[in-house]
Amino acid sequence: MSSNSSLRDFRAGAPNSGASVDLYWIPLGAGAHVVRVSGKLFEAFAAFLHHRPRCDLYHSALTVNVPEGRFVIEQTPVPDLHGERRGVVAQGPVGTRWVGRLRWFRYEIRCWRGGSIPDAGNAIGSPVRLTEDLGLAHRLLDVLPTVPTPVWGRDELKAGEMWNSNSVVAWALATSGLDVTAVHPPTHGRAPGWNGGLVVAGRAPNRRSPVRF
Repeated sequence: MSSNSSLRDFRAGAPNSGASVDLYWIPLGAGAHVVRVSGKLFEAFAAFLHHRPRCDLYHSALTVNVPEGRFVIEQTPVPDLHGERRGVVAQGPVGTRWVGRLRWFRYEIRCWRGGSIPDAGNAIGSPVRLTEDLGLAHRLLDVLPTVPTPVWGRDELKAGEMWNSNSVVAWALATSGLDVTAVHPPTHGRAPGWNGGLVVAGRAPNRRSPVRF
């Protein structure tokens, strides 16, 4: 029997004990002064434009525990050319496509076995346990390499919001079949790009479970 067949049999027959998917809400710019200040300016302008109070902005990340190990799922800048060390499954451009040839203008999406979330210590009301279903946890890992990689910070997919780290997390959760109806940022918080990820996930004709908004 092939190793792939063995893995499929293992996944199909494994008990759900020990499996989990946890969501982290990390204040935007935690540990990075420039990002924090620019985020506050962005939110001040957005609040003024839409005639609403200002909110705290959050960046989301996931940890997935399965019998094969613990995986960290996060979208980050590209720190070097050794993405295999961080379980990088995809990359995309930042700002515009033509500058995306340069590492400094690309983002990466990690599915990092044994990895860490650098700013997890600053997370608010986290971790949020989303499921302990082994099948859903495995499906989340399986769909991640197919995540869309449009230009970060723009709405190339016409989803009504710019694409960013929150879009990636929301897309992955919804595409894998998790019910994200009750998933929200902490009180007085906002996760720009989250709804855009759900919109794009909802367009997929072959998703296994309906996306619930």
